[in-house]
Amino acid sequence: MSNIIFIYFLALLFVCENTCKVRSLETEDDEKCSSEHGIKTLVNVDSFGAVGDGVSDDTKAFANAWKQACSTAAAVLLVPPDRTYKVNATRFRGPCNEDLLVQIDGNIVAPDEPKNWDPKNPRNWLYFSNLNGVVFQGHGVIDGSGRKWWAASCKKNKTNPCVGAPTALTIDQSSNIEVNGLTIQNSQQMHFTISRSESVRIFNVVVSAPEDSPNTDGIHLTASKNVVIQDSKIGTGDDCISIVNGCSNIKMKSIFCGPGHGISIGSLGKDNSTDFVTAVVVDTAFLKGTMTGLRIKTWQGGSGYVRAVRYKNVQMQDVANPIIIDQFYCDSPKRCQNQTSAVEISQIVYENISGTSKSPNAIKFACSDTVPCTNIALNNIKLKRTDGKSAQTFCNSVMGFAIGHIEPPADCLMPVNNSFCDTETKLNREYLIHSEL
Repeated sequence: MSNIIFIYFLALLFVCENTCKVRSLETEDDEKCSSEHGIKTLVNVDSFGAVGDGVSDDTKAFANAWKQACSTAAAVLLVPPDRTYKVNATRFRGPCNEDLLVQIDGNIVAPDEPKNWDPKNPRNWLYFSNLNGVVFQGHGVIDGSGRKWWAASCKKNKTNPCVGAPTALTIDQSSNIEVNGLTIQNSQQMHFTISRSESVRIFNVVVSAPEDSPNTDGIHLTASKNVVIQDSKIGTGDDCISIVNGCSNIKMKSIFCGPGHGISIGSLGKDNSTDFVTAVVVDTAFLKGTMTGLRIKTWQGGSGYVRAVRYKNVQMQDVANPIIIDQFYCDSPKRCQNQTSAVEISQIVYENISGTSKSPNAIKFACSDTVPCTNIALNNIKLKRTDGKSAQTFCNSVMGFAIGHIEPPADCLMPVNNSFCDTETKLNREYLIHSEL
């Protein structure tokens, strides 16, 4: 028994080391950068011919204003309040001069007719790339006008062809980016994607779309590291936050999620791909009415790993499958073939998770028979059924530990006594402090 506990200590320390790597990222309360002080050059989209009546095409004005702001040191690109600007698919490329601020206080709307979409940009609407040190802020709204796109989706009507649709806002191949205060809504497909980027801070963002809007992920992270998402409210027809291949050192704090499909890692391993995600922290979240809660989803046949993930201080209300690991994920109209290889899932900690489940299985570990889930830890879990019936835990090929009070019981995990729990708390205090935001 002592050898097993020692191995678990090592697993916890591994989680600590990986989830602490982003301690250099500042939180919202830290001192603001010096670029907010001194003389700024205002670049107003109206000065470049933008009309702002929601009908006229302001694409050219936005593109020209961007060129001016990008080439000017300490510029403020202003989208004025109380106006609505119709903008087609546009690529805003860097690199830009230092201290660029994009101030969005008005509304930016996309054309609502899919048939007239720019064929050169089938998957993007507002696309920003190769930026460093740019701040996007304001109280404006980015509206993808997605209703006709949703109606044309094969997930809404199986007779429709399954084709991709634009992402409303993309930040690609960029670093030291801050996004603060914006609302992104009714996207054609995904709302906000961070791709191949590093050191991105997202605060006070609202993402909104109807519960039945297909594939409208809120914030999607791919191939990115050192990302903070904090004090944000997300409700869509798909994952509130999705984290896929190549992501590491991701922190989420004070997140409201619902409706939607929860906070997801994955899907990973599709088409026998090799995918990796490591060092993810969710601290303080409220999920309401979502299809799943805290989910890790992988396809059969993949490889790679998900490691060093910590979920803590999460409340659920009427959530189906509040805690779920699914290594048999199959989002396909055809039946997925059974395969022996799988993405390895290990060193996952769930701590202080409470609330109500609208599904019988409040905890579900559906792990691969050939690549089991290992070092899975539950600590202080209290999940009840919404209807008052007994909640259940489903386990398949999972190994780990249950610490403290666990409801519903997880008999597949090894119980640990209170003295070990005290030791684990001490480990948290001494080693996990930097995993906090």
